[in-house]
Amino acid sequence: MRLPFLALLLGSFLSPSLQAADARDWLVRMTGAGASQSFSGTYIYERSGIFSTHHIWHQALPPASITERLLQLDGQEQEVLLSNGRVRCATRNQFENLAEVQQLDGSRFDVARLEKTYELKLLGSSRVAGRAAVVVLLLPRDNYRYARELHLDSETGLLLKSLLLNGQGQLLERMQFTSLAPKLEHGQQDLQPVTDCVAPIGAPQSAERKSAWQVGWMPAGFVLSATRQQHDPETNASVQSLVFDDGLARFSIFLEPLNGVMAGNAHAQMGPTVVVSRPLSNGKGQFMVTVVGEIPLTTAEQVVLSVTSKDLAGTQP
Repeated sequence: MRLPFLALLLGSFLSPSLQAADARDWLVRMTGAGASQSFSGTYIYERSGIFSTHHIWHQALPPASITERLLQLDGQEQEVLLSNGRVRCATRNQFENLAEVQQLDGSRFDVARLEKTYELKLLGSSRVAGRAAVVVLLLPRDNYRYARELHLDSETGLLLKSLLLNGQGQLLERMQFTSLAPKLEHGQQDLQPVTDCVAPIGAPQSAERKSAWQVGWMPAGFVLSATRQQHDPETNASVQSLVFDDGLARFSIFLEPLNGVMAGNAHAQMGPTVVVSRPLSNGKGQFMVTVVGEIPLTTAEQVVLSVTSKDLAGTQP
C-alpha cells in the first residue's frame, strides 16, 4: 500500500504500537458514538467521478436501537429507511434488492475483529464540515481487500469522512459530510419516508442455512454473515445469495439457475464494486455464479473459481 506523503510524515512521529493503540481507541469511540448519539447531516458520495448529495437523520435510543433515514437530494428523490442496519423500506428503483446497508456511523464495527486483518494507524488531524477531526487508517494486512481512511469528529467521535483506497493509494469511493448537527433529537416526521418506499425483496436468513454449494477459498477474516433466497421476476428463478464480510469489507455470491440460457465468463468494475461471473454445473443443471462486492478484482476471481457444487439431494441453490 503506497501512502500519501503527508500520512507517512505524520506517522513517522509515533511508534507503530502507539499509533495502533491510539487508532484503536478512536475506533472504539466511534462505535460508541453512533450507538449513543442522534444527529442529522448532509453528505456527498462519490465513486468513479460521479457525485451525489444526501441527507441523513440518525436516531439512537440506547442501548440497542438505531433508526436511520437517508434521502438523496439531487436528481430523482430516492431514500432508504434502516433499523439497526437492516433495510425496512427503500425506493424501488434504487434499492429493491438491498437487504442491508452499512451504517454511516460505524456503530457496527468490531474493532477486535478488524485488527486481525487490518493494521490500524493514526495519521494525524484534519478538518471536515467545519469540524476538527482525527484521521485513522485501516491498512489491509494482505492484498485481498482495500484500505479505508476514516476522519472522526474530535468532539463527538462520529464519522465525518470515509475514503476507500486501492493498493496504489488511489481513491475508489468517498463519503464526506458537508454539514453535521450532532446530539440532535428527531421528531417522528423526520424518520418517515416521503417517496414510494417498499420493503426489500428476500429478507436475510440464518447464516447456518444449508446450501448446495461450497466456497473452497476465502480470504482470511471473511465469514458467512447471511444467506438470502429471493425470486427473480424476470427469469422466474429462485436466486440464492451468500453474504460474506470481514467486519468492514463485504461481498455476496449469487447462485442462479440458467434454465437453458447460454452464458459465459464475465467481469466488470465500477469504482470499488466488482462483478465476476462464471457458469457452473451440478446434478440439477447449469447455474450462474456471480461475486459482487467492494473487493479487488483478483480476490473476486479467486472466490468465484473456488465455488463448487455439493450435489446434496433435495437441496435447492
